[in-house]
Amino acid sequence: MAAITAAEEGLSSVLVLEASSKPLEKVRISGGGRCNVTNACWNPIDLVANYPRGGKPLLGPFSRFAVGDAVSWFANHGVNLLEEEDGRMFPASNSSDEIVSCLRNSAKGLGITIRTSIFVQKVNHINGQGFLLYCRNGKTLSASRILLATGSHPSGRHIAVGLGHSVEATVPSLFSLTLNDTWLTSCPGLSFEKVRLSLNVGEESFNEEGKMLITHWGLSGPVILKLSAFAARSLHTNKYRGLLSIDWLGSDIEDVKEVLIKSRYQNARRTLFACSPFPQIPKRLWRSILTYLDIPADVKWAHLSSISEKRLLKLLAHNFFKIVGRGPFGEEFVSAGGVKIEEVNLKRMESQLCKKLYFAGEVLNIDGITGGFNFQHCWTSGWLAGKAIAQDYFVSRQGQ
Repeated sequence: MAAITAAEEGLSSVLVLEASSKPLEKVRISGGGRCNVTNACWNPIDLVANYPRGGKPLLGPFSRFAVGDAVSWFANHGVNLLEEEDGRMFPASNSSDEIVSCLRNSAKGLGITIRTSIFVQKVNHINGQGFLLYCRNGKTLSASRILLATGSHPSGRHIAVGLGHSVEATVPSLFSLTLNDTWLTSCPGLSFEKVRLSLNVGEESFNEEGKMLITHWGLSGPVILKLSAFAARSLHTNKYRGLLSIDWLGSDIEDVKEVLIKSRYQNARRTLFACSPFPQIPKRLWRSILTYLDIPADVKWAHLSSISEKRLLKLLAHNFFKIVGRGPFGEEFVSAGGVKIEEVNLKRMESQLCKKLYFAGEVLNIDGITGGFNFQHCWTSGWLAGKAIAQDYFVSRQGQ
């Protein structure tokens, strides 16, 4: 995005150095091969609320290039995006190959040079003369301006530190949670359209609501990923230990208690296993709850003991589950951490410590929740950096 924007602004010599053998492979595999390009969160004020790291400082960049601008940019480059019910936006073809082809063909048409399998190990800033780039193959390259867009790979942070920047240590973000409650994990595959979650980690508390999925090891789904993103640093500090409360029913404890009392009379002759008064709770989970509470399969509502009723009420409306870790290693989607944004002019994505050094994407200490927000920040920061690089070049030419 940055290279294309700089070239479209008139810069004739643009070089992209790609460490891997195939550019844009992460774009290709994103979103299960569909590529969640952005999210239909049109107002920048609402948009910044989806970034646990970044937040309000992103209001300026998004005021210049937000979701509507990204949608228009791709449309102008031959890709139409379609919005799904949850706000996520994908290419009309439903294939990430369309995004990859769009970016690659746009770069090629502008004469941008892309060199693959070039791993930059170190960069030196030569005052007044630009930069020297030292590559793993022993070669050196020179550039008047450079952009670091290395994502979460440590190489970009290493280069930034060598050029005077400081970084926030990276920790995993957007991950599932592991529980040791076997009665819950014995129901993998069950999903819930809307639950309320409250997570206590040390002295901090985090609250979210949304769609959740039960897995073999614990909990996942959009609401869990969002919760993990905002609690990422706290969970890391506390070695991924915490207490999670799940509101399955969206009701307070007195309302749940009233439903249980009514069921004693309305379903008196029916067994608890056969008749759940809570349609929000799937039958498989309901029976797992009853088994966990040692309520026999043949117990009828009329014969439910007061002790069992209290235990059922507590589990449904006032439960706490111990978080014992995060999901499988490598499952996390992004990292929290990176180059401190206080050291970057976010209007131009230019370093405030090293002139003519620019940043874009996840190399910065900016990350969003799942749903297309991380890509949106990439498009925005890349576009701003490309504009600034071209502008700076032509201004310097005029001054010579």
